[in-house]
Amino acid sequence: MPDFENIAAYLPEMAKKQPHRPAVNFPAGRDKNGRVKYTHYTFSQLDRESDWIARGLEQSGIGRGVRATLMVKPSLEFFALTFAIFKAGAVPVLIDPGIGIGNLKKCLAQAEPEAFIGIPEAHAARLMLGWGRKTIRTLITVGKRFFWKGLTLKEVRTIGRSAALSPMAQTAKDEIAAILFTSGSTGPPRGALYTHGNFTAQVESIRKTYGIEPGEIDLPTFPLFALFGPALGMAVVIPDMDPTRPANVDPRKIIEAIRDFGITNMFGSPALINRVGRYGHKRGIKLPTIRRVIAAGAPMPPAVLERFCTMLESNAQVHTGYGATEAMPVSSIGSREILRDTRYGTDRGKGVCVGKPVDGMAICVVPISDDAIGKWHDSLKLPPGEVGEITVKGPVATGSYYKDDRGTRLTKIYERGGKGFWHRMGDLGTLDEKGRLWFFGRKSHRVVTPSGTYFTIPCEGVFNTHKAVFRTALTGVKRDGNVHPVLCVELEDQSKNVHKDAVRTELLELGARFPHTKEVKTILFHDGFPVDIRHNAKIYRERLGVWATKKLAEERKRKKP
Repeated sequence: MPDFENIAAYLPEMAKKQPHRPAVNFPAGRDKNGRVKYTHYTFSQLDRESDWIARGLEQSGIGRGVRATLMVKPSLEFFALTFAIFKAGAVPVLIDPGIGIGNLKKCLAQAEPEAFIGIPEAHAARLMLGWGRKTIRTLITVGKRFFWKGLTLKEVRTIGRSAALSPMAQTAKDEIAAILFTSGSTGPPRGALYTHGNFTAQVESIRKTYGIEPGEIDLPTFPLFALFGPALGMAVVIPDMDPTRPANVDPRKIIEAIRDFGITNMFGSPALINRVGRYGHKRGIKLPTIRRVIAAGAPMPPAVLERFCTMLESNAQVHTGYGATEAMPVSSIGSREILRDTRYGTDRGKGVCVGKPVDGMAICVVPISDDAIGKWHDSLKLPPGEVGEITVKGPVATGSYYKDDRGTRLTKIYERGGKGFWHRMGDLGTLDEKGRLWFFGRKSHRVVTPSGTYFTIPCEGVFNTHKAVFRTALTGVKRDGNVHPVLCVELEDQSKNVHKDAVRTELLELGARFPHTKEVKTILFHDGFPVDIRHNAKIYRERLGVWATKKLAEERKRKKP
């Protein structure tokens, strides 16, 4: 690697080591026999294409430090463009379109992008909804340009091919590399400021934590994670799926890709792993080439983990990583340890174990507070076994949010003397005597009642052991001036054949066995929980709270004489 830190510098390094190996394989329809056709870039081709585009971007006004909104679907162009933007030293602004039109407009207004790079549909939405009207000066269309101004990506590439060779932007470690907006699943989306040092630390942490080697073949089912593949020297195979709906993926297509390419590494959300695992386990399917699966986005139920592991060889594992947009990865744990040990604590309501800190990261738990914490002092650290807010420190933690001083104040605790900072994850949990972190749920989801505070994951873990239950979600409903805990239940079988009254009785009996669930007396059945669009796994408990309040009010009204 060169002396400067630019996350794109990994690509030319890998292109020198393995120039003719495929870097990205992208599905391009099927042949007459139903087999998937793929188009691809080798490492050398991806490096060359991104060089041309980078020079074209610079010539077009998108150079070092320029904020550029990127709205492009997973494709070969997405990879070439992203590496090109980094090579030019520009700052991509990445926003999940699933956060909703209103939030999307707010994020763009906050990020103040100077350029907009997107597919025709994104440009049409930009014009109709007024995105970035005050700040955007440069327009690039990936595909056909219609009535709006600017250049097409093809034109940018042509400009770059004829331009004089320019070196990659020699960005510094602490120079802004990207603005990544959080999903907004538990509050307003915030633009985490990534430096090139953050990205480099992420690549090295993932490599070291999971033992990834150049020459492996990766199946990333989440678009942004796919960018790590070429940087790690892995050939990336983009699956034939809608990345915004992992819970509805066709498992046959995922298994097909794994078998066709001999996939060694796979990344997916618990929702996708659950769907593929159910299909494969039922049919006795084996996936002998997979060395590891990395799961993130939400807690992984032990039953889902166990089912998927039946498809793997004994030397392979599913690794559950813990982190967030602002800091990833923080900790990790393998399926062997979960299924041998920690799952039993989860079933008793101890929370979900997410493992020990990865190399370079420190974790501690501090007292629960919704207020800012001005300065760090060691007395904030709670001893093992006490529940508090999870805080982390290390090179993958981002230092601030873009133009959001309040968000930065609420989530960063600065050490004296400018020695660094701790990031507050907004999650609750505890550390055990072995230094492992146990996740208790979001701080904003805790249910505070006159009889005590209820934490979502420990409570739900008890009820999730019932064989008829797919998943549960604890929420709070205000009645008679007080908040009461309510358990929402999504059943494995949603048909009318399930006797819900019997299941409710059994769940109440189950909850009565544990001190932290015995006061949960209200159970409501829901046809399908609202979840985040990014992973289809994070439950929108706030929406369930509104639903539960309305549902209980309707039931009381029906019971009145």
